[in-house]
Amino acid sequence: MSQDLIYMTLALEEAKKCVPTPTAFCVGAVIVLPKGAPGNTTDKDIILSTGYSRELPGNTHAEQCSLDKLVDNTRPPPKSAVIYTTMEPCSERLSGNVPCVDRIIGSGIFKSVKVGVIEPDMFIKNNVGKQKLDAAGIQYVLVSGLEKECLEVATFGH
Repeated sequence: MSQDLIYMTLALEEAKKCVPTPTAFCVGAVIVLPKGAPGNTTDKDIILSTGYSRELPGNTHAEQCSLDKLVDNTRPPPKSAVIYTTMEPCSERLSGNVPCVDRIIGSGIFKSVKVGVIEPDMFIKNNVGKQKLDAAGIQYVLVSGLEKECLEVATFGH
């Protein structure tokens, strides 16, 4: 199994912790500092944080929770980390919260966003997260192999 599938499987396990709701997706995220990246002096990848939708108070999304749970001493250097998320990061929030793609870009720590499945247009039409990440110089990768599972977990309870 590839490293990408291993971390996407971990993100999927996070997503399964979500309390289902008919008005939101169940998403999981894992933030990784790859071996060889600035700030990682070990010979292996380091999992810095995990999160899932609605884990923290305030109608939170998985990416937001994983970022909020990073502690100062584990915050990686700029453009060094990778976030694995079971669904494409949102580019708009109906709740008025900051969209996940803007949080990812604003954090300054990510070189890559790896996605399990593209966001269906059930709640938001035309997610422009990929375009925003491209414009910010952050790599966007759709990880193949778990799309069906990511979508099934995301829409559980709908």
